[in-house]
Amino acid sequence: MGFILANLKFIPHVLLTQSVFHSLSPLACSHMCPGGANDHVVPIAGVKDYCFIVLHLRCIINMALIQTTFKTQRKTRHGVHYKRLRALLKDPRHDCVLFANEFQQNCYCPRDKGESQEKWHTRCVYNAAVWYFNHLAGLRPVVMLAEDCDTISEFNALNSGVYVISTQEYLASFWPDLQGAQELYNSIAQTLLERESEEMEKVYAEHLPAEVLEAGIKSGRYIQGILSVNKHRAQHEAFVRYEGSTNKNSELNSDVLLNGAKHRNRAVHGDMVVVELLPRNEWKGRTTALTEGQGEERTMEDTQSQPMATGRVVGILQRNWRDYVASFPPLEEVQSQSRNSQKILLIPWDYRIPKIRISTQQAVALQDCRVIVRLDSWESTSMYPNGHCVRVMGKSGELETEIQTILLENCIHVSAFSEAQLREMPVNTKENPWHMDSCEVSSRRDLRNTHLVFSIDPKGCEDVDDTLSVRTLPGGNRLELGVHIADVTHFVKEGSLTDLEARSRGTTYYLADRRYDMLPSVLSADLCSLLGGVDRYALSVLWELDANSLDACKVWYGRTLIRSSYQLHYELAQSLLNGEEAEVPELSQLKGSQRDQKLGELLQALETLTRVARHLRAQRDKGGALELEGVEVRAQLDEDKNITALVPRQPLEVHETVAECMIYANHWVARKIQESFPHQALLRHHPPPKQEYFNHLIESAKARGFSIDTRSNRALADSLEWAMDPQDPLVNRLLRMMATQAMSNALYFSTGACPEEQYYHYGLALDRYTHFTSPIRRYADVVVHRLLMAAIQLEKEGSLSMALAGNRELEELSQQINNKNRAAQHAQKQSTELFQCLYFKDKDPHTDERCVADAVIYAVRANGFLIFVPQYGLKGAVYLKDRDGQVVSISRDGKCEWNAGTLQRYPDKISTRTSTGTHTFYLFDHVTVRISVKPSGCHADTLCLELINSKPHRATQPESKPAGRGRSELVQEVVRWAEEASLHAEEKKGRKSKLSREERQFRQSKTPNLYVILQEISELALQDLSACQITNTEEQMCTSSS
Repeated sequence: MGFILANLKFIPHVLLTQSVFHSLSPLACSHMCPGGANDHVVPIAGVKDYCFIVLHLRCIINMALIQTTFKTQRKTRHGVHYKRLRALLKDPRHDCVLFANEFQQNCYCPRDKGESQEKWHTRCVYNAAVWYFNHLAGLRPVVMLAEDCDTISEFNALNSGVYVISTQEYLASFWPDLQGAQELYNSIAQTLLERESEEMEKVYAEHLPAEVLEAGIKSGRYIQGILSVNKHRAQHEAFVRYEGSTNKNSELNSDVLLNGAKHRNRAVHGDMVVVELLPRNEWKGRTTALTEGQGEERTMEDTQSQPMATGRVVGILQRNWRDYVASFPPLEEVQSQSRNSQKILLIPWDYRIPKIRISTQQAVALQDCRVIVRLDSWESTSMYPNGHCVRVMGKSGELETEIQTILLENCIHVSAFSEAQLREMPVNTKENPWHMDSCEVSSRRDLRNTHLVFSIDPKGCEDVDDTLSVRTLPGGNRLELGVHIADVTHFVKEGSLTDLEARSRGTTYYLADRRYDMLPSVLSADLCSLLGGVDRYALSVLWELDANSLDACKVWYGRTLIRSSYQLHYELAQSLLNGEEAEVPELSQLKGSQRDQKLGELLQALETLTRVARHLRAQRDKGGALELEGVEVRAQLDEDKNITALVPRQPLEVHETVAECMIYANHWVARKIQESFPHQALLRHHPPPKQEYFNHLIESAKARGFSIDTRSNRALADSLEWAMDPQDPLVNRLLRMMATQAMSNALYFSTGACPEEQYYHYGLALDRYTHFTSPIRRYADVVVHRLLMAAIQLEKEGSLSMALAGNRELEELSQQINNKNRAAQHAQKQSTELFQCLYFKDKDPHTDERCVADAVIYAVRANGFLIFVPQYGLKGAVYLKDRDGQVVSISRDGKCEWNAGTLQRYPDKISTRTSTGTHTFYLFDHVTVRISVKPSGCHADTLCLELINSKPHRATQPESKPAGRGRSELVQEVVRWAEEASLHAEEKKGRKSKLSREERQFRQSKTPNLYVILQEISELALQDLSACQITNTEEQMCTSSS
């Protein structure tokens, strides 16, 4: 095999893979090389930046990269190119090496006096190519690409074995069948030619030189950061986060606002930019009005918040351009744009990306399609960036096209596992079933006959990562709690093709109607999945707990053999705990006493596990653990993948039980690996949020009469616990959602890259934390499994058989996994939004009662408010003022219509004044909205929420079971009723309640006993009290029980 010897500054599109060279016909080869040689080494010099496209593709292998240009590339601002090339060198699948030509005696070329850097680089590359040709004894020719005519004429005739030609000539001679590549090259070349011939006035200011930017950043004059465009006001608002810069402005305590496209100065969302602050009298505020349609281009000077630090971009340190999904504009715009030119402005799917100018003759033919485009340049004389079309994705609006759009927009690239990767997998078929290895069996702790192991997962779960066990040890003084996790690392060896693919994916991607597994299905859904009734390898953590205090006395880590006895789903486990009649599939064949005995053992294990989990949660609560709230909605699909319902997640106590056990295991494994490897352990921390992010929460709670203390996580947890409106439990839920929104993201990190005081996990209130319990779907857990096994080996043997990844490598991996996790979360959210639109798309909003729902106001804006629809788990904007200046007027029965009038906004309310009167909407008011779909040919469809009544919607919920409160919330409310009744009774007797602090904290009073209360409400434990109001009879029952 030959090598591609590349000048890293310029990589052409046509260099795809060395294997392609073998496919060249002798005729094509003979055009350029004697003897019909069919293997080439292609050093590249002078090829334009815009051709740098596909070198990072997986199919490109066996490359030698030049040290001279690699070093130069690092010093330039072509960050995307440099990052891709570094990734190539680190990825074993490309078999790529760095050729240190400057340290090779026969290749080294000192720079001549007065010689330009570009000329010197070209000469270095050519000398390296000649040396390599001679190194191969002239058996294979070398082709060197260059665009400069002088370079071609100077070097082409110097050596008969090294050919210097242009990219266009190379394509025509060697790739006559690749019409697409030739058309792409010709299109880009034509665009550049047209651009050079145009003389236009400058639209934007020129960027400052790199040395000026660096000096300004060091001195504190300039601020560097990542540009983040506001998708709701993409034309007018963007922000740069200043953290990490050395700006000395003490008044700068928030992000820097970039107001308008001109101050953005050709920077694109995601670019690393350098910003200069404007004078204080030019500072602007954030827009507080709702925007009709994301990316709307109206200015709203009269609806701004307090002025904040405002700046302008003076330079771009690094372009972070990627592939973008875009659509052609409506036909009438295409015809007007292309009347005198073939140039078309494509509209990106992402509102934050500007329109992209391309040259094409297929605008009409691709009118209803989504295409992938890449940016080539953005000159100061152009209003829009220039780009080119890569490929067509499919028809807009088709489900598969929309799903692939979501994946590509989040930089998620998943394809079928290769044959080479699948060959690494064990075989498990009916004809050739998989069996445990005898050596593995003898080296592992066998729990199959000694432990009652079971799993609790969502219904229909195939990738069962974790199982649990709990039992009383002989003597009765201690309990043993076990968390058993799939031993993925037994099957996925470090450095294997499967491991590299899993590392590249980082996580399993869960969408509304599908998932893209991190591992092949033979592992994720079979041999690594801890299914019921089959023997499996596991990595276990076993604790011995004091039977009374439940404190940990001893912990054991190691590889085990397990056989899960029961594969439960959450609803079944909760029903068993509630004492309800429920069918356990594994017991369906048993009868009589044998079934009762087995069921009794399972119930005892579940009850013990629940008791242990409550204790673990109480311990974390003492440290300040937060109970946050998110919006989780599941799209219920039929057999044909059509959406039939939107089902919000039903919170159950068993969810918390399983979660507490997993958190406990993650915490103890984090302690173990951090103590064993203080500077190279993979942990996960949750930094405390900035105090200003809590402003919305504090003001909203204040409007309801609650005080929120955010000085610590403990203070916040206590404040949220007491911010409970007995008349409307949704108030507390919304406040917790606001607290969740204020949080920063939890991140993976290497312990050697972070001081120990920053290990803390703010949300969980733990000093050390990691992810250990889901190795089937998270690569971070795979890394942690390897670290844990290394820690066990180090403890037993005193040394390691394999070197661990260093701190720098582990930190880079952490950043990559963080990015993949963030992408997975965004894709899942966008997928859910897509299916929410699909659910309402075929329904008539004026006749279908499923399109009318109750909503709660959770934020007030200048021209409307934001609402939450609990029935469907939706959030959105409701407008009280339209484009014509009319406002919503309210009739006596609460119905709404548009009339002339005015709006008056206050911190916690908004009033509408019309000829019919004045109506005020307060935070946490319930209103009735109509839900419809607003289609968009170029972007994703969105839901439109229209206010139709100022009163709550009381209609019964259709189709699916409504979102209700979990058992723990219901228990808290019933206990509160009982406590209030008890207090009322004691007040009558003239004495005060004497509840201890612990009794108040855990809602546990001496009379009534919590066990008695739970027995009395067992039939109500899963009901949704927000949908059906408690009757007077039920209130009397709760009062009498006290």
